[in-house]
Amino acid sequence: ANMAMANVNGVRLFYEVNGTGEVPLILVHGSWDSHHDWDPIVPRLADSFRVVTYDRRGHSESERPTGSGSVREDVDDLAGLIEHLGLAPTWVIGNSFGASITLRLAGEHPELLRGIIGHEPPLFSLLADDPALAPMLENVTQRIGAVVERIASGDHAGAAEQFVETVVFGPGTWAQVPHELQRTLIENAPTFLDEARDPEQLGFDLEWIRRFPKPALLRLGDKSPPVFAPVPVVAKLAEAIPHVEVVTFRGAGHIPHATHPDAYVEATIAFTRKHSA
Repeated sequence: ANMAMANVNGVRLFYEVNGTGEVPLILVHGSWDSHHDWDPIVPRLADSFRVVTYDRRGHSESERPTGSGSVREDVDDLAGLIEHLGLAPTWVIGNSFGASITLRLAGEHPELLRGIIGHEPPLFSLLADDPALAPMLENVTQRIGAVVERIASGDHAGAAEQFVETVVFGPGTWAQVPHELQRTLIENAPTFLDEARDPEQLGFDLEWIRRFPKPALLRLGDKSPPVFAPVPVVAKLAEAIPHVEVVTFRGAGHIPHATHPDAYVEATIAFTRKHSA
């Protein structure tokens, strides 16, 4: 693997390049996490792609700028990194908040992309006008709010555990998280606080992607917690994106690349091959 730092938008971003394939592919991790989130699938993708993973600003080995961050900066960083590394046009895969960033990039810079793949973007604002979903959204907001308060109080470890157990996986699951990953989540807690304070964090305008000219694959897990409301969010996005496929991973939850790496890679390779010019 080739590891390096790139100066993008005035921030130093850590990145890693693996693989010998012709086709570039950049992976965008979700909240709390790091480029290591993708370790289970990078070796499997390296035969077919030139795979780039990176730590988003404020996460792990990348720089943590002072002041509050925004999803806009994350989108600009991703565009800047693609340009810096000469990857365009590239495939981009995003998980969770990384999928939100990927979808925004598709709206702003379609020319940088071959296509996009996103898993369960938490774009809850898309559901705000549906009264039937109001109780569930209220529940999500309360759970995330409680985690954010705990980070703000300085209890990063407690907040990470609470996020894993009340938002992502369910009671008793923190103990199953590998020690190394627990450390990463705790270390990156302040950046989640930052993201949560960004008024645009969960926002998205479907008009941004109505004319996205490239292929898009949206995925969800049928075992994901209801708190993610992945189905209605993905349904709204799928109505708006012209060239879209939606796939449900059976038996998988919010991070299928970690729990079902073989199926995840197989689906990725199949989709990108089908749409390679």
